[in-house]
Amino acid sequence: MEYHFIAIEGNIGVGKTTLAHKLAEHYNARLILEQFADNPFLPKFYEDRERYAFPVELSFLAERYSQLKDTLLNRELFQQMIVADYTIIKSQLFARNNLSPDEYELFQRMAEIIRTQLPRPDLLIYLQSPIAKLQQQILRRGRPYETQIADAYLEEIQDAYLRYLGQEECPILMVDTALADFNKPEHFAQLTRFLESGETFQRRSLFIK
Repeated sequence: MEYHFIAIEGNIGVGKTTLAHKLAEHYNARLILEQFADNPFLPKFYEDRERYAFPVELSFLAERYSQLKDTLLNRELFQQMIVADYTIIKSQLFARNNLSPDEYELFQRMAEIIRTQLPRPDLLIYLQSPIAKLQQQILRRGRPYETQIADAYLEEIQDAYLRYLGQEECPILMVDTALADFNKPEHFAQLTRFLESGETFQRRSLFIK
């Protein structure tokens, strides 16, 4: 495997954590998972988005940076392959959608300082999914504070990711999850075969079936 640091990104409920677990187990990699459940502002944010947007985004930024810094900047740990179910850019994408212009300007200045201190992934796997499937998966995992997430909000997040992907410099593998289920061994095997193929690319789409 030529990839030393693989990050997985995508919309809410798309399956980032499931795939991260499976890749880490398959490659005996160190696993970094976002600690979203520890954010005390998240349930409040879904109840009152305007009031709690800034504290929820600021606390996510601080937690993500702390977690990634402890692993990615530790040279001994970084000798092992690393799989993460998020990147630090996630904070800026969500903040852009959730904050007022003045709040976002302040947040952006802080986030850019933090972002430059962390290495980029060797590969970014972006999971793309129809909104209807996202809602099904959100409902299935049963987090009470997510039950009121509107289709329009998911569409905003998806659009923000697609704009960002057009500017990202690291290699990007876009995986259409409309039919993919990485709990199926044959689907997961299609992905790992591609990762191990040694194919060089800047941006590539992979359709699992």
